[in-house]
Amino acid sequence: MEPLVSIIMGSTSDLPVMEKAAAFLDSMQIPFEMNALSAHRTPEAVESFARQASGRGIRVIIAGAGMAAALPGVIAANTTLPVIGVPVKGMLDGLDAMLSIIQMPPGIPVATVGVNGAQNAAILAAQMLALSDEGLASRLTAYKLGLKQKIEKANADLAQVSYDFKTN
Repeated sequence: MEPLVSIIMGSTSDLPVMEKAAAFLDSMQIPFEMNALSAHRTPEAVESFARQASGRGIRVIIAGAGMAAALPGVIAANTTLPVIGVPVKGMLDGLDAMLSIIQMPPGIPVATVGVNGAQNAAILAAQMLALSDEGLASRLTAYKLGLKQKIEKANADLAQVSYDFKTN
């Protein structure tokens, strides 16, 4: 089994956030790999990874980073693959990481999800892959239907909650 998605994090301290991407990809039966690479501490390794990813069959890269959050941008600068940045909450509640990731120069796009939004990054990666994979598209449709049913059930449960002045 060869990976289609690569989950990269700046440090294993990001794993509690990034494992949500791994869990979603696993549930969708999408082969993936996970590695820790630092744009500041292992820059040569990051550049080498990014340059070789496409040749290894990787189709989408999810890169999580906190604070200066250079990792997604450095990867995007060295590949033509789609890169999805996950700002990891650290300093300044993750605002510093988010601003670092979304402020990419022209020609070096990085799709960015919300702070600690690794699951959404995995969903976005799955949606990209589903463009050419009908089985995956069906699994995503079922997942989205499950989200709808969960909210419908919650709303039905709320209808049973009683207050003196509640009108519905």
